[in-house]
Amino acid sequence: MSITTNAQGHLTIGGVDALALAQEFQTPLYVYDVGAIREQIRAFKRVFEAEPVDYAVSYASKAFATVAMYQVAAQEGAHIDVVSGGELYTALQADFPMQDVAFHGNNKSEAELQLALDHHVGTIIVDNFYELDLLTRLLTATPERTQDILLRVTPGISAHTHAYDQTGQVDSKFGFDLDSGQAEQAAKTSLATPQLNLRGIHAHIGSQIFEVAGFVGATTKLLEILCDWHTRLGFTPAVLNVGGGFGIRYTEADDPLPAEDFVHAIIETAKAAELPFAVPAIWIEPGRSIVGPAGYQLYTVGSRKDVPGLRPYVAVDGGMGDNIRPALYQADYDAVKADAPLAPATEHVHLVGKYCESGDILIDDAPLPATQPGDVVAVLATGAYGYTMASNYNRNPRPAVVFVEGGAAKLVVRRESYADLTVNDLSYL
Repeated sequence: MSITTNAQGHLTIGGVDALALAQEFQTPLYVYDVGAIREQIRAFKRVFEAEPVDYAVSYASKAFATVAMYQVAAQEGAHIDVVSGGELYTALQADFPMQDVAFHGNNKSEAELQLALDHHVGTIIVDNFYELDLLTRLLTATPERTQDILLRVTPGISAHTHAYDQTGQVDSKFGFDLDSGQAEQAAKTSLATPQLNLRGIHAHIGSQIFEVAGFVGATTKLLEILCDWHTRLGFTPAVLNVGGGFGIRYTEADDPLPAEDFVHAIIETAKAAELPFAVPAIWIEPGRSIVGPAGYQLYTVGSRKDVPGLRPYVAVDGGMGDNIRPALYQADYDAVKADAPLAPATEHVHLVGKYCESGDILIDDAPLPATQPGDVVAVLATGAYGYTMASNYNRNPRPAVVFVEGGAAKLVVRRESYADLTVNDLSYL
């Protein structure tokens, strides 16, 4: 992992001492290097612009959604995709341009779709026949209104990843099936509905993918379908959305390609295809690859349990409530001592949290220098699916979020208080 230090040998994030961040904002704490976020968005854009090909880099905000993150995405000219009314509302609070929003989800409610229509969301990615019918019904209330849509399809391609992260195979809750003819029927229905403007199709084959083959295969199959629809349905696509899922490095065991290599392979596959129409705009939806490596979680060491012959347990002041991925996905991370991130390890420990669960283990085998109560530990590459999946389990408040850029730190999500935990509780007495 890329580790930067200052003259004192302390870990720095965005030019700021991690110990100073822990002291000012307390722990547990989410910290984001905003410069790293910006650079990854720009790296994706450079690949497209070098070809050149029409495109959109649509940040998959389920990875990390806050007002501040949406503001950074807007500054960088990225689109965003949202998957709930809550994410859409957050984007509205950030004054994000709604024409650059794509609304995903396999069970959008009537209220969520109405919110999207009321605020003129640019693209709704339709997932199933129920949604197609519901959206059509809502549009009839405003006969002059049309809505751009994409159809999400399942291309029958399984990514080499955790089973819960696979979304492109036929047996999935997401999207219209291709082989059974569901996707074609959805296309026919959409094309026959005047208020729906079908612009193309979308597929997402999974997450934390390390090989380009899946994306090449998905791109090829989607283009074959679009060619068939062009011939038989008279449909000329404007957009080919191949989703995201580009893998990142969490530990030394991970050996991902540069995220831009996936994009290059997708573009080259599309340009090499013999198409009866111009190459559509290529949309990608990176989330983890944009924010994952840019994120850090800072914890303070507390108790320690030593049992002869067994690996020690070192507990910190956070855990599965602020990072559920190790418990949910058996995800692995690396950690360093913030005051000496380059120091050699002197022991291997279970780095565990404070939650009342035996499975509350952040890193099962963490090589670290000796630690003492009060030391600050930084867990690396935690920018994706930490904050967004955080909970108040055991009635613990969720941590604050800090953005760091150019040597300056700014609080962008305040730490919850105990009072916040009961703000929605009502007395039974």
